[in-house]
Amino acid sequence: MTSQAFVVTPENYPRALDVLGIQITVLAANTATQSHEVTLQEGAEGAGPPPHSHGWDESFFVMRGKVEFSCAGKTVLAQAGSLVHVPRGTVHAFRFASAGASMIEFSGAGGSATRMFTQVAAEFPSGAPDVSKLIGVLQNHGVTVAA
Repeated sequence: MTSQAFVVTPENYPRALDVLGIQITVLAANTATQSHEVTLQEGAEGAGPPPHSHGWDESFFVMRGKVEFSCAGKTVLAQAGSLVHVPRGTVHAFRFASAGASMIEFSGAGGSATRMFTQVAAEFPSGAPDVSKLIGVLQNHGVTVAA
């Protein structure tokens, strides 16, 4: 299938997915681009995934607020205007800092982040998830949660 040009504007954003407290708007899935994925991620203070790794590159551009990133054993507080790049296979995590934040996430070719986000939002709509079931869903999408 050949990728087609498209434009996504705020007026036609799809409804945000609630992925364990992070609001994720899929701006471009790899089914549309035939390669990478782009999401808008917004969260309140403290929201964020546990340390994990996966088989695709990922970059984050902080648009508003501050986000604490842990990557390859280093931690940095990235403020608005910062770009954080995470090569595939690298253990990483992030937490939205005080007053929350928003960022654009770019997933490299070969990933299944948007399919994973959609499944997690559907299977764990609110409250504390069944951790073993959640880890199973993540593993089915190529994500390894670090111990």
